[in-house]
Amino acid sequence: MAIVAKKEQEYKVKAVGELKEMFGALSNGSPADFLFTDYRGLTVAQITALRRQLRGKEAAFKVVKNNFARIAFQQLKAPDVSGYLRGPTAVAIALRDSNEVAKILLDFAKEAPVLKVKGGLVGNTVYTGAQVEAFSKLPGRLELISMFMSVINGPVRNFATALNDIPARLVRTIKAAADKKSESAA
Repeated sequence: MAIVAKKEQEYKVKAVGELKEMFGALSNGSPADFLFTDYRGLTVAQITALRRQLRGKEAAFKVVKNNFARIAFQQLKAPDVSGYLRGPTAVAIALRDSNEVAKILLDFAKEAPVLKVKGGLVGNTVYTGAQVEAFSKLPGRLELISMFMSVINGPVRNFATALNDIPARLVRTIKAAADKKSESAA
């Protein structure tokens, strides 16, 4: 039997509003991706170290109250992530390169096995923990851009090399003919 509150408490409304603002759109206006973790057993020093690593990838690691987070996601009309909001939950909020953030979390979980990745919300797709792990193995945004640029530059580079090779062959042919004439003259 559920207990229904008769009056909304102001601090709870404020807490949900803050989470909604954080989850909805952060300072640059772009939507964020979320990775849900179980942080039970991590020390304060470990959480601080993890937060420091995530800050380098423009991500945050926030311990949340499950009910407040569930309400905030519902108000944002996000897909249902309530299955991941059970037990002690911390949310890694990634502004960009969420697979890089997933890599950091999974690498950190190897060092501190008490950290468990429950799942994630990337775009409008809900991922399980196993899917987040597979997602982390994909190349990052910058890696994909560099791969794309090398594919684009390949034909241009080959064309430039071919064009440069024509005068070089001519010079080598003239040099070989001059060497041959000087050998026959001597």
